[in-house]
Amino acid sequence: MLLVEDNPADIELTLRALKKENIPNPVDVVTDGAEALDYLFGEGAYKERDLSNAPAVVLLDLKMPKVGGLEVLKCMRIDKRTRSQPVVVLTSSSLEQDLIASYELGANSYIIKPVDYKKFLEAVKELGIYWLFTNESPPNTNVADEQA
Repeated sequence: MLLVEDNPADIELTLRALKKENIPNPVDVVTDGAEALDYLFGEGAYKERDLSNAPAVVLLDLKMPKVGGLEVLKCMRIDKRTRSQPVVVLTSSSLEQDLIASYELGANSYIIKPVDYKKFLEAVKELGIYWLFTNESPPNTNVADEQA
């Protein structure tokens, strides 16, 4: 799982919720859209990352520094290596235009972060269970082969 989130409190809450629900999958965290793209495409600080080990799901915030979440999503859907990567927009934005743009750019789900702590825990629990255990994702593409 890849968590793309710039708010330290939201990172902590999300990680705590996943741990509390005994979600065993490792969670990598990046704090802005540029870092997310580097992670996904094995560039910059992530040039040594094994790209064949793609995250089961990307949890993507929208409002971030450097590169916003919608731009990250757009880049992911343009590139055949990440086109079918499951992406859940996990954001505090309830703006209709963000919701519409997310789905138009290929988001698989759009979740507004609940303000209430217990509701947030429940949302993350359901998200983790569905995307990591219930959903059947497409097989990973060997990104290294795609780059050759």
